[in-house]
Amino acid sequence: MNQPPKDFEVSQPPTDGITELSFSPVADFLGVSSWDNQVRIYEVQPDGSTVGKAMYAHEAPVLCCAWSKDGSKLASGGADKAARLYDLQSGQAQQIGQHDGPIRSMRWVDTPGQPILATGGWDKMLKYWDCRQPNPIASTQLPERCYAMDALYPMLVVGCADRHILIYNLNNPTTPFKSTQSPLKWQTRCVSCFPAGNGFALGSIEGRVAIQYVEEKDASGNFSFKCHRDSSQVYSVNAISFHPVHGTFSTAGSDGTFNFWDKDSKQRLKMFPTVGAPITATTFNRNGTIFAYAVGYDWSKGHQSAPATPKNQIFLHAAKEEDVKQRAPKKR
Repeated sequence: MNQPPKDFEVSQPPTDGITELSFSPVADFLGVSSWDNQVRIYEVQPDGSTVGKAMYAHEAPVLCCAWSKDGSKLASGGADKAARLYDLQSGQAQQIGQHDGPIRSMRWVDTPGQPILATGGWDKMLKYWDCRQPNPIASTQLPERCYAMDALYPMLVVGCADRHILIYNLNNPTTPFKSTQSPLKWQTRCVSCFPAGNGFALGSIEGRVAIQYVEEKDASGNFSFKCHRDSSQVYSVNAISFHPVHGTFSTAGSDGTFNFWDKDSKQRLKMFPTVGAPITATTFNRNGTIFAYAVGYDWSKGHQSAPATPKNQIFLHAAKEEDVKQRAPKKR
């Protein structure tokens, strides 16, 4: 597989498809959830090499993971319908939440006081957990199955089946602040909040991204664009990650490529060559110097196109300042 030059490969990757990558907010620890029922934590060394730091198991494929804001705990959820919490200091994992269907997405929400974990499931439920209590502190019905979720206090955005998009103000976490339909015609694949907290980006299975502002006064800034397409094929946008410093963002798709974009000047900053297999998950580290991406079959072309011996890899790309920095708009 021909990865872009000088990208570091993570040693001892998962043995099945990688569903989410999450960097700790306080250190270069990379959390990885995967279809092999395992959650792994890798420590990235200053030279770009990686060492395995921890691993714990679910009873079925793990579909999501997210670090607590203080970096002391990694939460994960999966097809065993359980939310689990791994404590970095004690090395222990425990179940802290439960749904009636697989847990597809989760995010920590920066509520004042005790950290709260939000989980969205295929049981069409959104639940909020104080990890010291066995029952959710709040829960609300979603119109459809949760496919993607992101949060930046006080905003939480949930993308559901049938193109439902729900925006919550976490000061009133069980009633949607806004309920709308995706401006994209096809299924929502990923959602990511702007670092400024005033909007979000959506990616769909038909190679399109929508930039959406929450407030009506900013609606003139809404737009959609095509990406991860070629002359004959349309590919799914599997992941969108915002740069924590510059507010630019990445898209990655089933075509095996990733791009860096500037939404404000509406231009592509950098396009990278294909890695030869779909990219399933991406994330930036806390200061935006490392861009991690996972490679493996994503089932977008069904069972008949699945490789006989699928290879699952994680690469670390050194994000250069000139590739991720905002640019002045192009002159018309």
